[in-house]
Amino acid sequence: MTSPPPAPYPGVYADRGVFVCFEGGEGSGKSTQSRLLREHLEQHGHEVVLTFEPGDTPVGQQVRRIVLSPETGALAPKAEVLLYAADKAEHVDTVVRPALERGAVVVTDRYVDSTLAYQGAGRTLPAHEVEQIGRWATGDLRPHLTVLLDLEPEQGLGRFAERDRIEGESLGFHQRVRAAFLDLARLDDAHYLVLDARRPVDEIAAAVRDRVTPLLAQAGPS
Repeated sequence: MTSPPPAPYPGVYADRGVFVCFEGGEGSGKSTQSRLLREHLEQHGHEVVLTFEPGDTPVGQQVRRIVLSPETGALAPKAEVLLYAADKAEHVDTVVRPALERGAVVVTDRYVDSTLAYQGAGRTLPAHEVEQIGRWATGDLRPHLTVLLDLEPEQGLGRFAERDRIEGESLGFHQRVRAAFLDLARLDDAHYLVLDARRPVDEIAAAVRDRVTPLLAQAGPS
């Protein structure tokens, strides 16, 4: 199985703060759209924590070096999953949950879906096993909204002069990743927004703002 099945996990959604995640393949514009959303929300008085995976904690920095550096070479697929899970556990406990508890808007570039897509579908590991690890590591905390910026791998990978360890995987690997992202989005329309990453940057940003705005009622000081 190369794409995740319907999750047997109910999901946990924070009742304070807003959790937004940007997902997608390489070169899809996640970092740009994350930054634009933060700028927009801060202009309207919201506290925004802009973060990313892997690597936005001291522990995560070490994990990022291992999993992305070409010097690492081949990793056992299960070892790769566990390294990413360690980054996620630390990230959620030290960055994401504390920010949500004080009513902030957390905007992350990648989260559990990336593990399901890259380490599950990309590495062709059993989807339910990878999902169990990812959900356990994060306490099954889920974004209120996941924005999937969809782009054909051939286009996204062409935007890089140099590639890290994951970007350098085969085209088939990246095609499986894209298919897995789309499958995840189809399973939960209420919590996903799928956008064509080829659209103009400002159009994408406007569509994201339209979906995020109704969620902001639960953001703010305690």
